[in-house]
Amino acid sequence: MSALALARPQPTATSAYLPAQQKFNQLLTQLRAEQTQQLTHSELETMIEAEGRELLRLLLQGHLDERAPGTSIAPVVDAIGRARTHLRMHSRQLETVLGTVSVTRTGYGGRGLEGLYPLDAALNLPPERYSHTLRRRAAERAAQISFDEVVISLAQTTGARVPKRQAEQLVRRAAQDFDAFYESRRAATAAEARTTGSILVLSSDGKGVPMRRADLREATRQLATARQHKLAHRRSRGEKTGIKRMGTVAAVYTTEPFNRTAEGILAELRPEEGVIAPRHPRPEGKRVWASVEHPPQAVIR
Repeated sequence: MSALALARPQPTATSAYLPAQQKFNQLLTQLRAEQTQQLTHSELETMIEAEGRELLRLLLQGHLDERAPGTSIAPVVDAIGRARTHLRMHSRQLETVLGTVSVTRTGYGGRGLEGLYPLDAALNLPPERYSHTLRRRAAERAAQISFDEVVISLAQTTGARVPKRQAEQLVRRAAQDFDAFYESRRAATAAEARTTGSILVLSSDGKGVPMRRADLREATRQLATARQHKLAHRRSRGEKTGIKRMGTVAAVYTTEPFNRTAEGILAELRPEEGVIAPRHPRPEGKRVWASVEHPPQAVIR
């Protein structure tokens, strides 16, 4: 079936954003209602946060609808020159921090060929259901709290619903380009490297991370197996659990010398109006590693 037979008419700005306009008017009516006038400020905050997030979701949905179906004016050709002449409409769900939205787009394919979607490329959509913003939010929270708490936090602060296993997968994907990112920032030539600061700085730190016994390093696992606790229900003073594995963070960068004066040092000890001048110069070409898998010696090396 041809694309013209399947494609719906592109909505105008008015029709695409009509649900958002209706939601906004509904929220205004709700705020002016007599029962709402009796609410406390915290109850108002809760109501406006929930209703406002839905309003924002509808605005995002309206914009996606306005850009649908994403047909290409020029012929669609893949990376090896094969023309995609078969058109078909497809819809996919996108889980965002505002909630779930639907993206309707035109797929270009052929016999035995995987479909290509120009609108997906224009929107830079991820291959999975979850948006890049949601993935970043999950990764930032996972660096501070457990995955169980990440799921709760996302449910409380966003309109998304992310199960625990999917949250773990999102965090892993967020780190998959780590090496490529830093490789792209590396100086291309020795001459380019010499243009950076004259001081080379190395920094590292370690932290014991509780692990399952099966994931401990061999020496630590043997000690944990052989250790006999002195008390039945708690550890005695100074006794170690023997269930931690050292996680190491290391950084390297260059910087120019920071020439300071006696007056500048005294000013930092008692800054005027509580303001400390920014430190100069800044680190250049900074690269950071973190690993629980590798021992500290390997990370620092």
